[in-house]
Amino acid sequence: MGLSEAELEEHCRYILQDRRILNKIVILCEGEIQKTSGRLSPQSYKNMEKMPDANFYHACVPRWWKQYRPQFINCGDRQDVLNTFFSILDLHNQNPANSYLSPHQLFAIVDLDIQIASIKNDYTFKDTDSIFYNLYEKANINEGNCINHRIWVTGLVHKEAYFLTPDIQSVLDNYSNTPVYQDSVVNLEQIYLDIVDSLHEDRDLQDNLEKTFNRINYCSNLDFDNITNFKNSWKLNFINSQNNLDKNILSLALLTIAKAKKYWKQIQPPQAWTSSERAFRDVLTLEIGKFYSEQECDAKNHIPFFFKILYSFIDQE
Repeated sequence: MGLSEAELEEHCRYILQDRRILNKIVILCEGEIQKTSGRLSPQSYKNMEKMPDANFYHACVPRWWKQYRPQFINCGDRQDVLNTFFSILDLHNQNPANSYLSPHQLFAIVDLDIQIASIKNDYTFKDTDSIFYNLYEKANINEGNCINHRIWVTGLVHKEAYFLTPDIQSVLDNYSNTPVYQDSVVNLEQIYLDIVDSLHEDRDLQDNLEKTFNRINYCSNLDFDNITNFKNSWKLNFINSQNNLDKNILSLALLTIAKAKKYWKQIQPPQAWTSSERAFRDVLTLEIGKFYSEQECDAKNHIPFFFKILYSFIDQE
């Protein structure tokens, strides 16, 4: 359940009055807002960047970004993030003297997801899909359009999809506590095959099939007539691919339309791990974030490139 109107206003006021955002880029993201005795509290915001989601993005900040590093703030679900973005600007404009925010440095990032989220306020783009099609082209960020966006959507279906991209196999292989998937060492290619085999079970995808397939219509070798044809053509091309480049294109296309969260949650720690499965995945996401912090900021690397664009807004008036 999302934030109530009263909680939303309280949430925004806590953010505006947090001195840590002074002269910094602020990025609103999806993620749990910790409550004290069922209520929002200032103490929750002091530890915000240690919360999953915000701490992943914080771990992704490029190593070269030394000063005025951005502040990430969990805001609940996708709609909560969008509501917070506009509400926080309204509250700031009502009383700028009681705010540490620099409005030109406020951004939001939300999941693309299967269902489209409308943006009702007076914003340049009417919904999340409109943002997606303007920001991305053939799985790469469209650099020329980035300046138009204060609300970003992920180029893959969920943030968790970035934990399962082909490049992450090396992180999983080299991690000291070997991750396990279905009682075996994690092989991302097997996860992709499991994902594509279960596409027919996703009611959201079935209900939004044409719109969702349009996101990856650049893959001319795939059959988009229905889910069964897509599954068969994807598997045929993937299994018969002669090089990693072709496989990577197919993998990223799949992660653009198929929900990844439940597969990420099936990745488990080795038997020697003594804490919870969730704690294991939370620590692993920080290793993945570290990987992204070291990557080139080019258009095919969505998260590093996002930070490249954000950095250009430091001290911009």
